[in-house]
Amino acid sequence: MHAITIPEPGGPEALVWDEVPDPVPGEGEVLVEVVASAVNRADILQRQGHYDPPPGGSPYPGLECSGRIAALGAGVSGWAVGDEVCALLAGGGYAEKVAVPAGQLLPVPEGVALRDAAALPEVVCTVWSNVFMIAHLRPGETFLVHGGSSGIGTMAIQLAKSAGARVAVTAGTKEKLDHCAELGADILINYREQDFVEEIRRATDGAGADVILDNMGAAYLNRNVKALAVSGRLAIIGLQGGAKGELNIGALLAKRAAISATSLRARPLAEKAAVVAAVREHVWPLIADGHVRPVVDREVPMSEAAAAQRAVEESGHIGKVLLVTS
Repeated sequence: MHAITIPEPGGPEALVWDEVPDPVPGEGEVLVEVVASAVNRADILQRQGHYDPPPGGSPYPGLECSGRIAALGAGVSGWAVGDEVCALLAGGGYAEKVAVPAGQLLPVPEGVALRDAAALPEVVCTVWSNVFMIAHLRPGETFLVHGGSSGIGTMAIQLAKSAGARVAVTAGTKEKLDHCAELGADILINYREQDFVEEIRRATDGAGADVILDNMGAAYLNRNVKALAVSGRLAIIGLQGGAKGELNIGALLAKRAAISATSLRARPLAEKAAVVAAVREHVWPLIADGHVRPVVDREVPMSEAAAAQRAVEESGHIGKVLLVTS
């Protein structure tokens, strides 16, 4: 088969479409013939040499895919060769085939094209596990997501609205904010021109956001705490603004607030399977009913993954950039 390899860390040109051995599904795994994968920020970090795969994981980038089951490993039940699926991966999505633990498989949702299903697993599992399983967003609460036009952001808007929350977003252009509004965002904040702390306070009569989903890390840490409501919850899922920051713990105490920070890739298989099961139970019906949908910006041939990653690094996209095998 062919896969995107990274012989040496570097810029997008470090990605090489090369012939490699086919993966073999182990016990409890299935082999998926990949139709599409999607570009995530973690893939870019891996290319740069900053985010190695977990021990035993595929060396190729790609944290999600869609395709058809080609073979079953020992002990797998409930799936059959030929089933159309999408999957949460620890790596290996930038390839023509990938071995996947059966607990990380999902059926392609009703009404979603097989290629477009590749845009779902990573973002849905990230949003559901952080916003609902950890931060427990409730109906009537105010939810703020940074980077509202990203893959994570577009999914977070839809799921929060489906849960009955009031949704605020930050984005850097009017075009991106308009797309967020089309998905249901109520409070639109241009972070280049407005202070999101002031805007959230103004929109909530001074109360603040009950839940914040943050991809910036250190750069937004103290401002996020200022923007939180009493008993608010801050969920950090990215470090685009740095990994080290100072926190005013007094401000956190005064608000009786909580901060969580998680990633999916290195979690134990049982934890990832639990998240996937919760997504299938709670989110897949919303997609089938048309309340939630994947947002795909463009499709790029997988062999041209360098161009796709450049597009994501330049942040000119809205939703997900897909890599397709044919």
